[in-house]
Amino acid sequence: MSIYNYLVRKPNGEILSMETYRGKTMLIVNTASKCRFTYQFEELQKMYEQYKDRNFVILGFPCDQFGNQNPEDGDDSALFCQKNYGVSFPMFDLVMVNGEGMDPLFSYLKHEVPFRDLDKEVMAENILKTRLKEEYPEYLEGRNIRWNFTKFLVAADGEVVKRFEPTDSRLLVEEEVERYLPQPISN
Repeated sequence: MSIYNYLVRKPNGEILSMETYRGKTMLIVNTASKCRFTYQFEELQKMYEQYKDRNFVILGFPCDQFGNQNPEDGDDSALFCQKNYGVSFPMFDLVMVNGEGMDPLFSYLKHEVPFRDLDKEVMAENILKTRLKEEYPEYLEGRNIRWNFTKFLVAADGEVVKRFEPTDSRLLVEEEVERYLPQPISN
């Protein structure tokens, strides 16, 4: 199976093939409108603007599996992102990223790359891990997505190359994105 074999749903219900993004470096993110990581929309938009002319795209998938932090449907989520953060990268319909009803694309992504354990020495990760133990202990098992704003980097050839936890720094994500982008043509 390849990432290009998957279908995704736009907020208006239109079905789109991931084939649409063949040849592009992709950063695929499960998002939420009312999460402590929602500020990352601003960072993601800046990254998108910086690299979009180098065959880079960010794909946002709203998810309401973590603390009811995205109660809107796909249309309202996309509108929220555009209005509050100027998001112009593609946003899709609401998805589930764990458990029954999990979107097939996210099942594929989770199993293509390894994940790292949350570091109890990092305050934000310790807080997140504590909350997960209390509310969603099953999300700490296996390759489950632990929270909103987990990111998957897909190289232009379709290979899923990296998974980032929501607490990973923007600089780390950008550094990895740059490794997989074609080099700009100098004049």
